[in-house]
Amino acid sequence: MSAQIGVTGLAVMGANLARNLARNGYTVAVHNRSVEKTDALLSAHGDEGDFIRTESLEELVQNLEKPRRVLIMVKAGAPVDAVIDQLVPLLEEDDIVIDAGNSHFEDTRRREAALTEKGLHFVGVGVSGGEEGALLGPSIMPGGSKQSYESLGPMLEKISAKYEGDPCCAWIGTDGAGHFVKMVHNGIEYADMQVIGEAYDLLRSVAGLSPAEQSEIFAQWNTTELASYLIEITSEVLAQVDAETGKPLVDVVVDSAGQKGTGRWTVISGLDLGSPVSAIAESVFARALSSQRDQRAEAQNVFAEAAGTGGSEVPEGFVEDVRQALFASKLVSYAQGLDMLTAAADQYGWDLKLDEIASLWRAGCIIRADLLDDIMRAYQGGDAPKNLLFAPAFARAMAGAVPALRRVVAVAAETGVPVPVFSSSLAYFDALRRGRLPAALTQGLRDYFGAHTYGRIDKPGTFHTQWSGDRSEVAAVDTH
Repeated sequence: MSAQIGVTGLAVMGANLARNLARNGYTVAVHNRSVEKTDALLSAHGDEGDFIRTESLEELVQNLEKPRRVLIMVKAGAPVDAVIDQLVPLLEEDDIVIDAGNSHFEDTRRREAALTEKGLHFVGVGVSGGEEGALLGPSIMPGGSKQSYESLGPMLEKISAKYEGDPCCAWIGTDGAGHFVKMVHNGIEYADMQVIGEAYDLLRSVAGLSPAEQSEIFAQWNTTELASYLIEITSEVLAQVDAETGKPLVDVVVDSAGQKGTGRWTVISGLDLGSPVSAIAESVFARALSSQRDQRAEAQNVFAEAAGTGGSEVPEGFVEDVRQALFASKLVSYAQGLDMLTAAADQYGWDLKLDEIASLWRAGCIIRADLLDDIMRAYQGGDAPKNLLFAPAFARAMAGAVPALRRVVAVAAETGVPVPVFSSSLAYFDALRRGRLPAALTQGLRDYFGAHTYGRIDKPGTFHTQWSGDRSEVAAVDTH
């Protein structure tokens, strides 16, 4: 019996993907560096489908039909390169190596180029949905060559999540496109969780609502335009009571958020592309600040007198204002992420279809939400908006929600509750809609100290003021 695909790396995600493949009728050769994990998988779940047990990469490759498909599910970085280095000598032309981990897209581009020279296909696949999604159907974002997708695509589509019968899997684009889109997905996820946290903090600190009371509020919000997986599970987390102390679980969890790097990568890439992903950046920085627990403890003493001065009365309609502020900020994070995808498509030569990408996020993934249907429709057809917020449906939504966002940010400032993503979302919206920005002064300052030149609004060309001379204006000389 030959296997249609091999999986190496049988930690939880790799094991669950192997089980998903087997459950969907594929024969799966499985391998792990430690054979004990292979045997544990087969002992617990070997009856779920057809598996072939292997003890080495050589044996794994020998048990695969051609063209061979080998899925790597190991920790991103050097471990992926190490497995590739061991695999490549064992493979033949047109075989396919698949990296389904959270690798950096630049690593994927490098690996794809190197394997192409050897006549092999390398496919970077973004997989979202966590452990449960890997087993029951994740959102899948494959990159690589179109030829490799013709061989691999049907298999990935079959194991993916389905939304109204449609697979949440489609070919994204060449080389690192799949991993790039997954990275931006994770960046949006960071912002989404942060604004939920900010809403929770405001409802707790300003409105005095307990976690149990908030659980009911979030459950109700999940019946509105905020309906999403993250809002749904927020209600469940806030309802959870710690068995040991009898307190709400959220009150006994250390308030220091971890991260694995994809949010940070999104921000760095945004800077490289000149794409303003400020909501995502603030969510990454919020996690970093939450982890500086020693500094935060000292600051409570140093700045004890600097607490907010807001009144004790809860503003009328505050809960609804927070809901609308949450929705507006959520839209901004999606708009920034999608705008970054447009910038990346131009930079890397990818033909990214934003409507299709939005459709892949409607089921299986962490950021799945009802509004993705509207996002998908906004980018369908030939009249796609330059920015998601310009689409008529979202322009109306922002116009309706921004007054509430302004009130909430003002209350947060008065009461000393940090709302970095709410605040940055409002700043982004205001900067986007303003006719004139202070960047004109910035350009004047840059020209003064560095002769960086500036443009004028009344005529074409580039100019420089002779600040250290008679301050007359001269046309700048093009040195390029």
